[in-house]
Amino acid sequence: MVAAASLPGRAVVAGASLLLLAGCAGAAPADRENLSDTGLEQFMEQELEFGPCDPTIVSSQPPVPEVIEAAQRAECATLTVPMDYEDLEGETLEIAVTRNAATGADRIGSVMLNPGGPGFQSTTFGPLVAALWTGGPITERFDIVGFDPRGVGLSRPAVDCYTDEERDADAPLSALGEWTGESARAIVDQCADGSGSKEMLGHLGTRDAVRDMDVLRSALGDDKLTFAGVSYGTRLGAVYAEMFPQNVRALVLDGAVDPLMNTPDRRIQLSEGLQASFQRFADYCMTQAACPLGTDPAQATTAAQELLRPLVDEPLIAADGREVGFLAVSEGIIVGLYSEASWPAIIAGLTEMQAGRPDALLALRDGYYGRSDSGEYTNAYEALFAINCLDEERFTAEEMAQLGDELNEAAPFLDPGTSPATQDGCEFWPAEPTLGYPYATDIDGLPEVLVVSATGDPVTPHEGGVSLAEVLGARLLTVDGNQHGTVISRNECIDGIVADYLVNLELPDEGARCRLGT
Repeated sequence: MVAAASLPGRAVVAGASLLLLAGCAGAAPADRENLSDTGLEQFMEQELEFGPCDPTIVSSQPPVPEVIEAAQRAECATLTVPMDYEDLEGETLEIAVTRNAATGADRIGSVMLNPGGPGFQSTTFGPLVAALWTGGPITERFDIVGFDPRGVGLSRPAVDCYTDEERDADAPLSALGEWTGESARAIVDQCADGSGSKEMLGHLGTRDAVRDMDVLRSALGDDKLTFAGVSYGTRLGAVYAEMFPQNVRALVLDGAVDPLMNTPDRRIQLSEGLQASFQRFADYCMTQAACPLGTDPAQATTAAQELLRPLVDEPLIAADGREVGFLAVSEGIIVGLYSEASWPAIIAGLTEMQAGRPDALLALRDGYYGRSDSGEYTNAYEALFAINCLDEERFTAEEMAQLGDELNEAAPFLDPGTSPATQDGCEFWPAEPTLGYPYATDIDGLPEVLVVSATGDPVTPHEGGVSLAEVLGARLLTVDGNQHGTVISRNECIDGIVADYLVNLELPDEGARCRLGT
């Protein structure tokens, strides 16, 4: 399914315990003329050698001919960056890059992309976006460039903390409600063993990824950055604006993470957004011939709890033999809430669940995490966990318990009816958080930015987009619809505004609105 709409955004997967996962001063940017004074010239001036791509760039795409063709046309390269920007002579990391070259002769430069997460691959997202934008001015005038942030996907080393068998058993998410001091220490060793070193785990935060983006911008030959980011990608874009404002050409930030909200407030906001989205889904469900949640919208949350909570102790068995419990089914529902186009799939999944078959909801969950037919996972979850350990605030046992109760109250349809976690899984991570809250405020010299926000976004609610636009002094495009991430929706109104901005740097009028489905 290329509903482009349900593919991007990848904000933190939620659930009362799931939501506990969620989601510093920046260095001054370096001018090319002064690179010799910074020691960065060896990285900024490197030449990328594009060639054939890893087979997964094609095999991981949805089975749509135009998308497969775009993936087959993609070229790939590797960018070398310092692991520690305070030690430029130390170890290096390899950042995977894909490029779909501009189709026209009058090329402007590159559009760099990020689909969210954190932890989702942009190397596979790039060809998808190139296919969806084919025929328009963006792909004629720009190379479409995807990159896997440090620790993610095809970049090396990649974060690896769990086996595929553990992922099938939802061991990482189960740990969210069961962390102990011993297991929180053990996960550091487990991730270090799979990823290369504890030192690397301390250099995976957004601020380091943003420095990599500036190195990539330079290596691509672009004097200034043109970027489109969805969900967590809006955090990357906002922090880039903070750290390198004079290197910005254009930023499209879609499905905004609010830069003013601290970790607990944003997780509560996310939970409230999911609950509101679930209620809109339930209202729709009850207009259909047979709704597994009953006929009374006011009782939809209770009906969902009655369906889901028994799975905490008595999981269902999928056709492939996997046990499917509360967490996996909840994940499937959440994935379906990302786009109104997927609401019928939730109805079908809940209907099958009533008959003891979890496969439809499990398929939604598997698709989100990139599980292959052979049972192999991408490292999106591990990368999300590791990056968040360096971006998000950490909590005491009392604060964890209080936040867990508040999340269950904010999204009761995801409340498993069990006690919330009291141990922060990041407590023993080998470095302290580096992002800082709030961020991206009081930026001088930033060009005009375009923020896009859907009124019915389930995981980055519309008020976050309003806030980000105000903080950056950006123009806000409001999209009426129930969806997380809208800039690749193949919507004539949205596509036209985004193209005018990226190509011509022309912003829409104040108060501009588009509507999904038109």
